[in-house]
Amino acid sequence: MNRPTFWLRCEKKEFEKRAALTPTTAKKLIDAGFDIFVERDEQRIFDDSEYEAVGCKLVENNSWPHAPIDVPILGLKELPVSTDPLPHTHIQFAHCYKNQAGWADILSRFDRGKGTLYDLEFLEDASGRRVAAFGFHAGFAGAAAGALALAAERRGENLGQLNPYENEAAMIDDVKKSLGGSGKGVKALVIGALGRCGRGAVDLFRKIGLEEDDILKWDMAETAKGGPFEEILDVDIFINCIYLSSQIPSFITRDTISAAGKKRRLSVVVDVSCDTTNPFNPIPIYSINTTFSEPTVRVDLPSDLPPLSVISIDHLPTLLPRESSEQFSADLLPSLLEFPNRDTVRLWTDARKLFQKKLGEAKAVV
Repeated sequence: MNRPTFWLRCEKKEFEKRAALTPTTAKKLIDAGFDIFVERDEQRIFDDSEYEAVGCKLVENNSWPHAPIDVPILGLKELPVSTDPLPHTHIQFAHCYKNQAGWADILSRFDRGKGTLYDLEFLEDASGRRVAAFGFHAGFAGAAAGALALAAERRGENLGQLNPYENEAAMIDDVKKSLGGSGKGVKALVIGALGRCGRGAVDLFRKIGLEEDDILKWDMAETAKGGPFEEILDVDIFINCIYLSSQIPSFITRDTISAAGKKRRLSVVVDVSCDTTNPFNPIPIYSINTTFSEPTVRVDLPSDLPPLSVISIDHLPTLLPRESSEQFSADLLPSLLEFPNRDTVRLWTDARKLFQKKLGEAKAVV
């Protein structure tokens, strides 16, 4: 009987240091009878030697296209753009199920290669809750980036390149220093505050010293009346942490920003949800994803108005790559242990059915 196997591929997205499988969880899989192949990767936060020490088999960087077809490929972020067919089974965030830019082209690669996609974003337990998500660390890191951008704005500068932190304490210390020692006096509004992502943003704001009354925590009850919301214009930092599944009224628009004139307090918008190319994006004031090297983009406003910056980085948790990877991988582990029975385990059969549904939709438009 063949041993169940996973192949951990390298990540090709710039600055992406996280891993879907950590040495800790890899060892637990090996102890359970799995073979684990790990591509060498100098960019990853975990050293190759850490995987080797727990029994993983190291293989060359980006060699997964040559892996045996029956070996599942495990990764995090989307694959580089290509037209090559995909014959393997891939477990990753593909960002192609909500009509994002290029979604049908991505799925067509699986169709032509007869491969399968199990999208990590849509692995759900019986109650419909995601079994593993980076949400908390996305919100935490997004709030930190927003605070750093505010500090830069106050100095009359644009926020420079963001670099991953060794740990949470280092991040908090750096953010507090940038704000002059504390975030006291800063006012922030978090929409989606009751979810994983929103809780992370609120936690960061507390840890850098914001007063509790200066952290506005909004969720479905507060947004039920429908936007745009003038309250967003009266804080320093606005963090969007919602999970967008359908069209909703915009939270903020260029018109509402312009109407506020020079008295607007808002300086930084952090769109952690990052539905940049989604036609239902509730923050239609920007149109590009920002990056770690250029983390902000200016909103196009009349020159006589105060500047407004947007952060729309789609892999914010890599600012804390070790901690976020450990948490995510530990949450994913029980599902990975069940993967050999994917033809009967509900979580995996549901994910496959969703893939087949989306594949059919893609075929209709490609």
